[in-house]
Amino acid sequence: MNAVDETAFKGRDFISLRDYTKEEISFLLKTAGELKTDLKAGRPHPILLGKTLGMIFTKSSTRTRVSFEVGMYQLGGHALFLSDRDIQLGRGETIADTARTLARMVNGIMIRTFSHQEVLDLAKYADIPVINGLTDLLHPCQVLGDLMTILEHKGRLEGIKLAFVGDSNNVAHALMLGGMKMGMHVVIASPQGYMPDPQITALAMEDAGESGGCLEIMEDPLEAVKGADVLYTDVWASMGQEEEAKVRRRALQAYQINGRSLELAHPDAIFLHCLPAKRGEEVTDEVMEGPHSVIFDEAENRLHAQKAIMSLLMK
Repeated sequence: MNAVDETAFKGRDFISLRDYTKEEISFLLKTAGELKTDLKAGRPHPILLGKTLGMIFTKSSTRTRVSFEVGMYQLGGHALFLSDRDIQLGRGETIADTARTLARMVNGIMIRTFSHQEVLDLAKYADIPVINGLTDLLHPCQVLGDLMTILEHKGRLEGIKLAFVGDSNNVAHALMLGGMKMGMHVVIASPQGYMPDPQITALAMEDAGESGGCLEIMEDPLEAVKGADVLYTDVWASMGQEEEAKVRRRALQAYQINGRSLELAHPDAIFLHCLPAKRGEEVTDEVMEGPHSVIFDEAENRLHAQKAIMSLLMK
């Protein structure tokens, strides 16, 4: 593996895992692991002392807000929570003007929003790092934390089979891109009408050719989980899709992770979920609370993974 100089990260945006090489993602994961070790050992690491992160939220959050805010505090910096009701963006100010204004006052911007284009526009006009905290298209911070969790429990990423069952949403898209960068075997099982975005699939397939990864898209959820090292699912109706919930439940009812899924998966399989979960819908309580579930390790690792991103981009 080629050596990576941490200065290569300084000032960059974190919008998609596809913007980073396999070696750079590995370096991010290594940094996250070191920061986690330091925290557990009580060793302070004020890498971003005196620096400030502006956090724009047009979608509410538990894990994203807490992990970024606590992460900045632990890195010695400060995080500002900015909802669309608190700033002029929610009253018609353009993304361009918001970006150029914030760039004069803060050292980095994290945005959690609906439109992926908003993140791209923010990055275009801000001359400071912009971090994608979630869009309807991608959730790269989540998946960096997921990769960290898989690495901790499986000792490797290359060749690991991950089966994602359900609606091919922003998390599934980011898993496809991240998984192919790292040479994983990713299987997506979704019904017709809930399949991955064709453009994301094409980009992931390109990276699979370079890394030796394998991407499969299918409809059969039981076939998908056979021999899987990692089982993954997400809510059937994401934020903003509440009116479609009944239709989605009917379409996705066969795509539940349950005891049968575990029987078909590898005996040492782990279960991941980005949370929040609708217990009894996309996953059973039996799985959520069972020995295969590492969902709270996964939730914690959002903190460490995002600290790695911020420390390298904003240093």
